[in-house]
Amino acid sequence: MPLACILAALWMMPCRAQTNQAAADPANKVTAQGASLKLISDSFAFTEGPSADRQGNVFFTDQPNDRIVRWDAGSGVLSDWLKPSGRSNGTYFDHQGNLLTCADENNQLWSITPSGEITVLIKQVRDKQLNGPNDLWIRPDGGIYFTDPLYPRDYWERSPAMQQDGQHVYFLPKGSSKPIQVTQDLQQPNGLIGTPDGKKLYVADIRGRKTYVYQIQEDGQLKDAQLFCEMGSDGMTIDKEGNIYLTGRGVSVFNPAGEQIEHIPVPSGWTANVTFGGSQRNLLFITASQSVYTLEMRTRGVDPL
Repeated sequence: MPLACILAALWMMPCRAQTNQAAADPANKVTAQGASLKLISDSFAFTEGPSADRQGNVFFTDQPNDRIVRWDAGSGVLSDWLKPSGRSNGTYFDHQGNLLTCADENNQLWSITPSGEITVLIKQVRDKQLNGPNDLWIRPDGGIYFTDPLYPRDYWERSPAMQQDGQHVYFLPKGSSKPIQVTQDLQQPNGLIGTPDGKKLYVADIRGRKTYVYQIQEDGQLKDAQLFCEMGSDGMTIDKEGNIYLTGRGVSVFNPAGEQIEHIPVPSGWTANVTFGGSQRNLLFITASQSVYTLEMRTRGVDPL
């Protein structure tokens, strides 16, 4: 999400998601006992899009500074990995170890090899530019889901107006260059994440202040939309127990039944995104405005593709 939209998004997100008995049960806690947030750095403009490679190193974006930064899982050292980065936002690693990014400078989807070679996967949909790809998830067979909300950028040379006929989720089949629109009625889809078996997709409608879960069809279509929780989100992740992590004001954790089981306060104005990293994939890596944090967890992230 762009800096200019943070204040607008704050009123779109509830201060806290719904609370219930599940949240009060200590057995449901996903953070490790006695764990606390560890500040890695607060030297960024606005951090987003964290993804972990097979070794647990985390790559995240600092969009206003047009760069992708690498956090080393062994040493904890931060280093610039790609600059310029096409104003990349959301990211995700594919089976081959390429980093796929929502390159917002020209509203494209990129694939970046470990050595930094760039391939443009998508330039247009229906002969028009996308609004601005924001977040993505790759299902087990290599098909790609991505969100396309509209957040006008001051660095665009194009018109800031809506390019498509709405703000949608798209599916790009493996090997194809033609995305398929798979949602119709979301106000502003933003974060999304799927289950590791490729059967369910969670999509946050940040303006609608809701998150939905869909059944994924073999052809990529989404069916049987169900309300998951009364909360939107900027970015999302999932752990091995099927819990879903939503962001905004800190990190809110929901079990697969849509019950909030924990809230992790983060001392930043906006928590944009989250993923699991580290060699054991038991560190929650949090991008929060100018800062990035880690938090030791009781549970682990899902295995990489």
